[in-house]
Amino acid sequence: MSKVDFLVIESNEARAESILSALHFLGYHPQRGEDCTAVEESTHAWRAVYVGTVEDAAAAERQFALLGDAASHVPVLLASDSAWASRLCAASSPFAARIGMVEFPLRYEQLAEVMRSLYARLLGGRRGELRFVGESAPMRRVNALIRQVAPFDSSVLVLGESGTGKEMVARTIHECSPRRDKPFVAINCGAIPAELLESELFGHEKGAFTGAISTRKGRFEMAEGGTLFLDEIGDMSLTMQVKLLRVLQERMYERVGGNKTQRCDVRIIAATHRNLEQAIAEGKFREDLFYRLSVFPLEMPALREHLDDLPVLIGEFNQRLARRGLGSVRFSAGAVNALHQYAWPGNVRELCNLVERLAILYPHGEIRASDLPEKYRGRQAVEEVQGSSLLALMEGAPMIAPVAAAAAPDATVLPEGGLDLKDHLADIEVGLIRQALDITGGVVAHAAKLLHMQRTTLVEKLRKYGLQNSLAA
Repeated sequence: MSKVDFLVIESNEARAESILSALHFLGYHPQRGEDCTAVEESTHAWRAVYVGTVEDAAAAERQFALLGDAASHVPVLLASDSAWASRLCAASSPFAARIGMVEFPLRYEQLAEVMRSLYARLLGGRRGELRFVGESAPMRRVNALIRQVAPFDSSVLVLGESGTGKEMVARTIHECSPRRDKPFVAINCGAIPAELLESELFGHEKGAFTGAISTRKGRFEMAEGGTLFLDEIGDMSLTMQVKLLRVLQERMYERVGGNKTQRCDVRIIAATHRNLEQAIAEGKFREDLFYRLSVFPLEMPALREHLDDLPVLIGEFNQRLARRGLGSVRFSAGAVNALHQYAWPGNVRELCNLVERLAILYPHGEIRASDLPEKYRGRQAVEEVQGSSLLALMEGAPMIAPVAAAAAPDATVLPEGGLDLKDHLADIEVGLIRQALDITGGVVAHAAKLLHMQRTTLVEKLRKYGLQNSLAA
């Protein structure tokens, strides 16, 4: 029987098809709980469970029981409107600390990000010891600030560019806090229309507005006793800012359409990539709310400010990929040097996506600079052309005087941190061999002539670098 590692509990056929397709695309092996009854227990290696629409509670309970002992530790992907939301997110629920919420219509990017966040939350072994990967001074400072603020209930405002790991900061603070056994609930204030955000935060009563067919809890209620993470708080409308400020001041709120006041005990962590002080000056953000949120501001450094952490970050992402069943990849010194020259506008998230992309293209292989997507190679293309004279000397052939050398004479300057010369020359060699094969349509004999080497020597190099797939059929 085929491997099944993601249990899907969903009564709605259209939603079930959507979630199954998305999980397959992410590399999982999902199966609906109602189809798993005949699967032998030995075929299960449960890695997660999805809970969505539940029409038959008894049937859903039987399906959930398929998890067995895995129910004590697997992450839970939960549809935000699931009938089981209140049960799984309750303060007393053992699942509350490992729940990721998804919205429908389902989007691949949203699901991928939720799954990354879920597994990131479970990294690092025992609770209270979670920390950000990196040994650079900026990351040591971030870890120190997290340890300082985690034990207290002070509001935290996490600042930084998109992709720097602001939600990871919030989750780590929660996991290192006394609230770690209570829910961590996240909401993106910029992704929800202003007219719906109040209901999402505070919940609503049945009949409160068109479409409110039942009473629904809001994120404040779901996070009771735990932590509420307000992502992209800078995108919240001024009207909602006023309502949020009241809750932060009085610790009380009412559901939309209701008149019963409910007290709340939640820790607030907010995040934004915007300059809130500038937004205040422009009249787009309330100054009093800003001071309520920024009791303890924590700024995440951009990746370009701690490039020394690239190798350890790549290693961390490789471990995550391995847990998902993907092959890890190794980066040569030349490839890492090329990545050091890139600006990283997408920060750590962009690096994570790059490692995953290369792991799909070159599973268990070594990534050289020439294997990187073009925008990440930096000056590598120029260096490969300049390296042709070195290759000619290595092969005992006449020197080639490249025109490009005059255009960028500083491209051969030794990097400040040095480099592995053997790997660097190998990168150059692979790049030139590939160019020769491209020019000659993959004909080895013609490519060998262009490179001024024996055909047998080129064949050996093709075998050495695993370039046989570049040959003509």
